[in-house]
Amino acid sequence: MEVLSKFSMEGANKRCTPLDAGVRLTSEGGQLDTARFPYSELIGSLLYLSVYSRPDISFAVGALARHMSKPTVEHWNVAKGVLRYLSGTQGLGILFAGRLELSGFCDSDYAGALSRRSTSAYVFLLGNGAISWSSKLQPTVATSTAEAEYMASAAAIKEALWLRHLLHDLGVGVEAVPLRCDSTSCISMLVSPISTARTKHIDICHHFARQRVERGEIRMVQCTTAEQVADILTKALPKEKLRFCISGMGME
Repeated sequence: MEVLSKFSMEGANKRCTPLDAGVRLTSEGGQLDTARFPYSELIGSLLYLSVYSRPDISFAVGALARHMSKPTVEHWNVAKGVLRYLSGTQGLGILFAGRLELSGFCDSDYAGALSRRSTSAYVFLLGNGAISWSSKLQPTVATSTAEAEYMASAAAIKEALWLRHLLHDLGVGVEAVPLRCDSTSCISMLVSPISTARTKHIDICHHFARQRVERGEIRMVQCTTAEQVADILTKALPKEKLRFCISGMGME
């Protein structure tokens, strides 16, 4: 409510999605007069919300944040669209209920950015509610969907191990953390650590994930794309899939 009030959007027309499916933001278009339109301030406020309580806007805000140095009029209008979405979902929050069982989803959107880099995403649940989530561009360009998923899994496994140790320190026992992935090729590379001509080029920093799966600290679980909750953090989704992912993160 404070953010909406700050940017005079309390009575704005409501939206059912933060970003239209298929939209790709570019640097082309009329430059925004940042002296009149506080783009950086708006994105900073949205980033705060996306990090602390609203994972459903993380992808849209991350895409907008990449244009902080030279925003265009289109970027400003898209950012206001996120505010309209927030106006229509003011009561949406994360509900924690059920047993303290840690589980996660990881996903990637292959070459979705204009730079051809892929987006890595993960979300971890505890008590059926999201406690940790991320949506970030990968540091290097993946040459295949399987490689992009592999890199996303490695990032998710790092977070899973940290959460596992944190819960252990709090007296909550966690054995193998189930991590759901919709790529059979990625799971195969993690479960069967065999080097092939198609995987030898992958940076060694991602291969630690195999060792953690071998140790039994992480358990890779196959899921379908339709069941992939982390999809919401890799791309703009249509209304039906967005609602499924929101529900899957324990948001009501």
